[in-house]
Amino acid sequence: MAGEVQLSCATHREQVPVLTQPQLAYVLMELMPTQVMANVKMPLNFCFVLDQSGSMDDSDKIGQLRQAVQYAMDLVQPDDIVSIVAFSSTPKTLVSGQPARDKVRLKEAVERLRAGGGTQMAPAMRAGLSEVRKHLAPNRINRLIILTDGQTEHEPECLREAEAAAREGVRVTALGLGTDWNEDFLSQVGERGTGEAGFIGQAQEITRYFTEVVQAMQGAVVQNARLTLRLAAGITPRKVWRVAPLISDLGVHGVSDRDVQVALGELVTNQGQGVLVELLLPARTEGRYRIAQAELGYDVPALGLTGEHARADIVIGFTNDPGLAAQVNPRVMNIIEKVSAFKLQTRALRDAQAGDTQSATKLLRQAATMLLNQGEADLARTMRLEAENLAQSGTLSQEGKKTIQFKGGKTVRLGG
Repeated sequence: MAGEVQLSCATHREQVPVLTQPQLAYVLMELMPTQVMANVKMPLNFCFVLDQSGSMDDSDKIGQLRQAVQYAMDLVQPDDIVSIVAFSSTPKTLVSGQPARDKVRLKEAVERLRAGGGTQMAPAMRAGLSEVRKHLAPNRINRLIILTDGQTEHEPECLREAEAAAREGVRVTALGLGTDWNEDFLSQVGERGTGEAGFIGQAQEITRYFTEVVQAMQGAVVQNARLTLRLAAGITPRKVWRVAPLISDLGVHGVSDRDVQVALGELVTNQGQGVLVELLLPARTEGRYRIAQAELGYDVPALGLTGEHARADIVIGFTNDPGLAAQVNPRVMNIIEKVSAFKLQTRALRDAQAGDTQSATKLLRQAATMLLNQGEADLARTMRLEAENLAQSGTLSQEGKKTIQFKGGKTVRLGG
């Protein structure tokens, strides 16, 4: 069966000038599950691993957490497998892995969440993985969803647990609440667990985040997606970026002289993924040339499909007409600018951590200007405020640093 995923490709210009030396070109590839997949949902097998340490009693965090988990129970299907592990100084299994058929009983179990004690996350991750393992299946979305609001003990042990989960095909979503947790550590938990990390600023936002996480799991209908860009002779790949749902530098991993290979994992309905590739074009005479062919391979376990493919040719013209060569694709250029702003942000964080506040301040101000021009007013405001913090105090605020690190890459929206 074909047509489960739409593969769209565009270059930053339809035509580039004829030159005597090589020149850069950018290719944007967008991959989106089609309407054929709109009503398909993946069955779930996940465990909430929830911090109930003493700090969760502040500002009714624990009450907001109970409400968020109970709302999430309304979203899952009766045959989805749900488990809940709470942790403070020790883990406690509130719900052992089971189908979500008796939602009243599941919600009653959530009421047992009470704040108190220290923060020991690693044993809870181990207990959560044990619950997911009971129903581990390749045709389910197997996931640990962790929420914490503080610093945990034994961070290396948590990283080992994230790696153990990844080896068994269980992705880890790690969410930090408030500002008192270690953002670098939690990022590593998500990365080692082949998942992601996120920042929840206020307890009132937990429900929205949990809703998004559950809906994204249900919508992850396309699995094992892998994108290959086969290049024509003379074309050299320079850089690869994932640009949606999050901007991230994929570096040169999977890049050879003749192709670019990117493992995309899941494609979520109504979200998809985007990849931007920087290429070096050789000198060419006037005319139109196929510079590459994009091929997407994927599986759809819910429909019993494996090894499906979508392909698209990428063609660019070389012209001696300056007017034609000056015309750009505004969407691709906008995404290139967003990537440029993201690079400024990440460099600023690195320089601030290294103590080079002058450089970090300058970079944040430049990023703020670019983001404002792109319509990202809230993020631009954060950049400006943090630039002033650096200039005056030599440090970033905890909230500002986390906002830049976890929300600064969410500016690209597919389908726009």
